[in-house]
Amino acid sequence: MKTNAAGLALIEQFEGDKLQAYQDGNGIWTIGYGHVGAHKGEYETQAQAEADLCADLGTAEAAVTRLVQVPLNENQFSALVSFVYNEGSGRLQSSTLLKCLNAGSYSLAAQQFLVWDIIAGQVSEGLERRRFAEMTLFLEPVT
Repeated sequence: MKTNAAGLALIEQFEGDKLQAYQDGNGIWTIGYGHVGAHKGEYETQAQAEADLCADLGTAEAAVTRLVQVPLNENQFSALVSFVYNEGSGRLQSSTLLKCLNAGSYSLAAQQFLVWDIIAGQVSEGLERRRFAEMTLFLEPVT
């Protein structure tokens, strides 16, 4: 399964597109659409930012496919990809969100998105908005 347009738009909206390296809320050097591993003073082109986005998206999609053991619709998959894109596969793997989901409790899993709103020990309004958007997408039926 691939991330749908709504999931991609969510990721792009919350990651932004910064062509100059910056430190995220945890002090990690980041560039483009949230691509980690950048260095202070680094710049990249729009084409490189989009290539990094595609590669990082593929990594997140593979992790969701590997970790989730229950059927997902496109919106559920895409919401989980956004979560992994932001938090990493290790966070999903050890999460109550995944435990609830793999137990078949989709509604409890959806509520678990909202737990992931802390950065550097404090609640982040940006993460609160992102997690609410991910939860909303996860719960939205595919028509």
